Amino acid sequence: MAILTRAGRIELANAIKQKSIYLAWGQGAIEWDTQLPSEPSTSTELTSVLGYREATRVLYCEADEQGEIQVPNGRYKVVNHPTPHLYCQFNYDFNDGLSKSIRELGLMVGTVPKAGTPSGQLYFQPEDIEQQGTLLLLEHRPAIYRDQGVRESFEFVISF
Repeated sequence: MAILTRAGRIELANAIKQKSIYLAWGQGAIEWDTQLPSEPSTSTELTSVLGYREATRVLYCEADEQGEIQVPNGRYKVVNHPTPHLYCQFNYDFNDGLSKSIRELGLMVGTVPKAGTPSGQLYFQPEDIEQQGTLLLLEHRPAIYRDQGVRESFEFVISF
């Protein structure tokens, strides 16, 4: 039986790290407030995208019980050499998605904003996106109401 080697997994992580990485968030469906649906592995996009935020940080990491990165599947620490694990952090601004309910998140790889968007812009409305990219990770979650006084931040560790 063939296996995917550690070196192969590192190569996959490296290939993803070289691409543009965005977190799309969406409203999902109001029915999800009573029963969250499972995330189908065949999904290619969110149900109702509100916006895209470019990654604040994309770094290699490795499992470490004392690591500073805490995600539901464990703790990790940032390292300066390639590993099969990528840490992705997304920090939204106070006005991103204001007064909306967020019920779905999608980590997108290869997202391309439309030409002519201002240099340094990190948050994009769906109409400002030329190519949405590939949906690498999908999460349905209990609704988060976007309030002006709250700055949302999301962290993921993707293991290959």
